[in-house]
Amino acid sequence: MPLVWPLSGQCLGLKRGDRVFVDHVYIKVEGGNGGNGIVSFRREKYVPLGGPDGGDGGDGGSVIFEVDEGLNTLLDFKYQRQYQAQRGANGLGSNQVGKNGEDLIVRVPPGTIIKDRDTGDILGDLINHKEKLVVAKGGQGGRGNTRFANPKRKGPRFSEAGQKGEERELELELKLLADVGLVGFPNVGKSTLIASVSKARPKIANYPFTTLVPNLGVVKVGNYQSFVMADIPGLIEGASEGIGLGHAFLRHIERTRLIVHLVDASGTDGRDPVEDVAVIRAELNKFNPELAKKPEILVATKMDLGCEANLTRLKDAYGDILAISAVTKEGVSELCEVIIQTLQALPKKERAQQRVEITPEFKETDDFTIEKTDTGFILNGKSLDWVSRFDIRNFEALQYIETRLEYLGVMEALKNQGAKDGDIIQIGELEFEFIFG
Repeated sequence: MPLVWPLSGQCLGLKRGDRVFVDHVYIKVEGGNGGNGIVSFRREKYVPLGGPDGGDGGDGGSVIFEVDEGLNTLLDFKYQRQYQAQRGANGLGSNQVGKNGEDLIVRVPPGTIIKDRDTGDILGDLINHKEKLVVAKGGQGGRGNTRFANPKRKGPRFSEAGQKGEERELELELKLLADVGLVGFPNVGKSTLIASVSKARPKIANYPFTTLVPNLGVVKVGNYQSFVMADIPGLIEGASEGIGLGHAFLRHIERTRLIVHLVDASGTDGRDPVEDVAVIRAELNKFNPELAKKPEILVATKMDLGCEANLTRLKDAYGDILAISAVTKEGVSELCEVIIQTLQALPKKERAQQRVEITPEFKETDDFTIEKTDTGFILNGKSLDWVSRFDIRNFEALQYIETRLEYLGVMEALKNQGAKDGDIIQIGELEFEFIFG
């Protein structure tokens, strides 16, 4: 069984009813190291000079992200920032292979984007339930001395260490998955609307930034139709530049197919409804010009407070606009019908999957580079990573390294670069004094 995080019943020190939303974190992941191969020889009663029987080490486990549709926040990653899979077991005598390390399954909410923090590359965009992505591959197990036996080397007294597991610094970003995103200034009625049409229960009060987290609700229309609505908090003038809460949550609008733009037609907070619409549209465009291209339904709210004059001004400025009161539910059913009809008319957007195939570090076909120094040469390249897996104090292992470097063309390349007897050759953290024949 692979290991799974988060563990059920994990104590986070939260009281019942607490709602914590985390949508951006940095973590470190490490694949398990491969187990070491061992040096061993048969020791049987009537076979005093038995051959080698050292087994290979087991492969290290990998760190794997898996989508869990029951999660909707990256909160758990605030309490644990480092994840390491199990290492492989060392080989044993009698050609016994070490046990492979367990994979570590890390659960993430749908809509999680995984980036390599060092390069900025997107490793995966995980959306579907149970979808998986290997983010740190375990190291290969080292070979026991049996694997190095040949007609000329019948009793090798060296083995190979396990390969180190992959290590990565990751950036996780959550973008909520919703069909409809509610936008507008604070206190225009977004929370009241989502509470009236779904089972979402956001905190509702009449002061700025009541909503501190995005709220998701499933809205059912008729017997068979439904859509997911997200209440995006914190949009004010300057939100795209990080003012208020907008910059933290604007990213959640990017995945929505339709924007429902609410404007307080009553003007009770002393703002001009006509100007409010222009400000919010400008903020969306500044944050991401693609947002300005999304289909939008403009909705005038709080019509129960008597806003006919402002409604007329809004229609004159922006054309079609729906009028509702989430408190009295006037016009709410009609709004839901319009949303369903608009969604049905929109093409279903195929998500682009940007993914990097993560492969083991050891790959003999990779190129290597040679850098001249005052004392010799420095060699770099994944095709040489295996060198560090041998004990260079072991003469037989050193002979094996030299033979293999010759096979890979490294020796010839060094000669072409002007290497001479006594030059110091550095590969990784190891240094050799090479003598060329």
